[in-house]
Amino acid sequence: MPRIALVTCSPGPDISIDRDLPVLVAALRAAGAEAEAVYWDDDAVDWGGYDLAVLRSTWDYSWRATEFLAWAQRCAKVTRLANPVGVVRWNADKRYLGDLAEAGVPVVPTRYMAPGDGFDGLPVDHEYVVKPTSGAGARFAARYTPDEHDTAVRQLARMHAEGFTAMVQPYVQGIDVSGERALQFYGGRLLHASRKGAVLTSGTPYDEKKVAHPDLEPWTPTPTELAIAVRALAAVPEAPELLYARVDLVDGEDGEPRVMELELVEPNLFLSLHPGSVPGVVEAVLASAAQG
Repeated sequence: MPRIALVTCSPGPDISIDRDLPVLVAALRAAGAEAEAVYWDDDAVDWGGYDLAVLRSTWDYSWRATEFLAWAQRCAKVTRLANPVGVVRWNADKRYLGDLAEAGVPVVPTRYMAPGDGFDGLPVDHEYVVKPTSGAGARFAARYTPDEHDTAVRQLARMHAEGFTAMVQPYVQGIDVSGERALQFYGGRLLHASRKGAVLTSGTPYDEKKVAHPDLEPWTPTPTELAIAVRALAAVPEAPELLYARVDLVDGEDGEPRVMELELVEPNLFLSLHPGSVPGVVEAVLASAAQG
């Protein structure tokens, strides 16, 4: 009977509820595993007592990135952590998009502005998005027109004061037409796909809470979308074995899909939208636990 920890975080007013978590715990127990949901920052947990720790919904980690990554390193020394700690460290900072671009993966063009870099060079001829390189749920993200330069600078100043590196991307108009598609992989296979509408609306303050997954619906990925997702996963440094992954795609100006984000730490699985995927997740988790 494998012991499996589904790793989550303490509930809070700014943290979404992981509705998939009790479903997965119950399904793993029904399959013969000793499974439980565990907070990553619970000092009383004996991580070495588990055969596998699966990062599920540690949705506060971007607020506490240094602390979280230190915990992941400690956890990985005493049990099998999925995804591997090296992948988690790489993926926790969205500067990984630069690595994907260098590997030839089509990504949304991105510029990075670290504390001390100043605020020069914001776009003057198109809408753009400012968000942190370490963030989730559109936290500290906002959409601007060139006329809103001063407001964007105030956001950058606030982020830099709190130690965040900012990323600036063109607002991809294709989101308003074809949405953002999320291709979910588990155990190395496509599990399901979903599509959602635009998260950022013009004029919404960066520090206002957003609906992270508006108008979510099932989606059948095109062969091109699937091929780009596979290319992105193959470009992860050292191409490790991933238990899970989510590749978020949007259409660029040329109408071709581009990677918006590659979620390898704690992606929402959207199992409530795809209940038929639960057995596939359970099978992959049990197989990973059996590898020791």
